[in-house]
Amino acid sequence: MSYEPHFSISPNLLGMIERIAELRSHIQRAAVDVAWIPGLQKDMWTRSAHASTAIEGNPLTLAEVRALTDGPPATSAAPRSSREVLNYFAGLRYLEQHAAERPILEAYVCKLHRILGKDVMEQGTEGEYRLIDVSVGAYSPPRHTEVPDLMADLIGWWNGPSEALSPVLSSAILHYRFEAIHPFGDVNGRAGRALALWELYRRGFDTHHIFAVDEYYWEDRPAYYAALTHVREADEDVSEWLEYCAAGLVQTLERVWDRILAVRPKDREPLVLRPRQEQLLKLLRDTGSMSPSEIWEALGVSRQGAMDLIKPLMAAGIVEKVGTKKTGRYQLKRR
Repeated sequence: MSYEPHFSISPNLLGMIERIAELRSHIQRAAVDVAWIPGLQKDMWTRSAHASTAIEGNPLTLAEVRALTDGPPATSAAPRSSREVLNYFAGLRYLEQHAAERPILEAYVCKLHRILGKDVMEQGTEGEYRLIDVSVGAYSPPRHTEVPDLMADLIGWWNGPSEALSPVLSSAILHYRFEAIHPFGDVNGRAGRALALWELYRRGFDTHHIFAVDEYYWEDRPAYYAALTHVREADEDVSEWLEYCAAGLVQTLERVWDRILAVRPKDREPLVLRPRQEQLLKLLRDTGSMSPSEIWEALGVSRQGAMDLIKPLMAAGIVEKVGTKKTGRYQLKRR
């Protein structure tokens, strides 16, 4: 039996959804001017990792988190605060690599939790549902024996009925319900917020991965926890939670738009990306660098076709060539 959320859509929520659509349209149109996209993406990683771990008590400042963006993978020898952040970066990378995954399997959710919880769990095992009953402040989540069935119901809803909803709504519902089930022994907060972001990626809402929604929750943690608590007090009616989350998306998109306006190049015409150029940039982000032959093979184009894609990106200062003429490789330009 699939999970069935209960809610109503108020005029206020409808107005925010319309505002979100308007902002997203502005951002999507502007985002074809790619010179500043890598910087915005890196900024999103920093802000999301800082905010989502800070909500759980991580003491690192935004500047300290930013310094870790190019750091090594997390190890058990690193300070716990650094491990939490590096794990979150790895989790974001996992989301980006699986952004279009369909259907979502429980194994994928457990894998994400395993990444986020590596070497930082205070109780339980990363990637495995809890085997104990827990309390979260005054809230007592479902008994551990109920977790497998509840998670199966939630994922069934995610893969089915959620598709009929706006991603603004489905992301918020997924976020709340996961936190209510609290399926793992620890690191549920980070995992729930990551799942909400995954839904935005999966539904094509944040195609450029530049929205740091977690900042909204972090900046007023009491309001965040109060909004979660209110759903339980309202007999699991998520209507007000949806309004809270929609307000967060409005704020997030307004900030992204402001950042875009601040960094848009003023001295040249915008570069309109072709789909294969977008694919190429993703490949370079995932691999670090590629040879010309690797590029044309991955994209299924000729050598000349590959160069026709690369040259505008180099002229725009997005991609650079490193190495010799014979052994040169292309990578995103370092800033």
